[in-house]
Amino acid sequence: MTVGPAEVAAAARLLDGVVNRTPVVASRALSERVGGPVLLKCENLQRAGSFKIRGAYVRMSRLSAEEKARGVVAASAGNHAQGVALAASLLGVRSTVFMPVGAALPKVAATGDYGAEVRLVGATLDESLAAAAVFAEETGAVLIHPYDHADVVAGQGSLALEVLEQVPDVRTILVPVGGGGLVAGVAAAVADRDVAVVGVQAAGAAAWPGSLAQGRPVPATGLSTMADGIAVGCPGQVPFEVVAERGVRIEAVSEEDLSRALLHLAERSKLVVEPAGAAGVAALLAGVEVATPAVVVLSGGNIDPILLLRVVRHGLASAGRYLQMSVRLADRPGALAALMTELAASGGNVMHVSHVRTAVDLAVDEVEIEVQVETRGPAHCAEVVERLRAAGYRVRED
Repeated sequence: MTVGPAEVAAAARLLDGVVNRTPVVASRALSERVGGPVLLKCENLQRAGSFKIRGAYVRMSRLSAEEKARGVVAASAGNHAQGVALAASLLGVRSTVFMPVGAALPKVAATGDYGAEVRLVGATLDESLAAAAVFAEETGAVLIHPYDHADVVAGQGSLALEVLEQVPDVRTILVPVGGGGLVAGVAAAVADRDVAVVGVQAAGAAAWPGSLAQGRPVPATGLSTMADGIAVGCPGQVPFEVVAERGVRIEAVSEEDLSRALLHLAERSKLVVEPAGAAGVAALLAGVEVATPAVVVLSGGNIDPILLLRVVRHGLASAGRYLQMSVRLADRPGALAALMTELAASGGNVMHVSHVRTAVDLAVDEVEIEVQVETRGPAHCAEVVERLRAAGYRVRED
């Protein structure tokens, strides 16, 4: 393999005193669900908000003085950008970072605050990476790739060495997967241990299954996922070699799985994690089976507050906490008040109400009420609907 335990150990020595030794916390809820101990490796609490500082610092610290003088350039949707900017500032290196035009504003601002010059170019990470490569060619700046370099892979793998010390009996490590730098680093770090590594990617950006099937990195098309941190169109060659050699298992999770995972982490573990960082938890909630003790890497916590609000709402809906339904009423005074009284008696909390008076299938003396109700979960949703129907209301769940 291009990277193994020795390379990861050497990288970890370079990072001593630079990165935080992030905590590992037990999750009782996930442990009960899986049937064995599950712990969370909180890289969302790392410097710059993710694991990316590890690989970026190792890569830059090994540049020659002449290379450092030319500066560095990188491309990222957010986490690698911040990791490169912070590492460059620690090493006294000038940095330029290309980010997609739609990158989350908090991530763009944080990257600039760490000292990088930010340029918004391209609609996707791959387009930003292409622009960064052109910049490197024209200026002589050293391209710090987000995942496709042995030093970056080794640096990311330092996280796994901490896990081995914090959870000596670990049997499975679940890792979010985009380009593959982190999962390859973890796989390299435990190559001489009896520890399984499971990579988890978003189903809407799943380039790995096809690549592994064909024995080489193959681009995926039509990337569509809220998990921008792992929305990568093609695995890196260096990570691919490690992942293929180690036989890493790759799983995919849906957007609903990711939403539920974010909500679960906020409610049960009191942790704020970005969608990509919650992929491992999403896999366990979706029923992926693993040997325990299992450690789930929460790879980052840099989430746009607006996205967080939207995802929490989506997660509540996916978890059966919101009931969306339409109810036909006689169009007369007091009918809506009676419906609201019935909903209050059911224990549901009305969040939104709208009238529909012009549908083609409505009778002249009818009105349709679209109502969103907050409930205690799926069982309560069923109770609310049954109560309304028993009271004579015509209910359609949307």
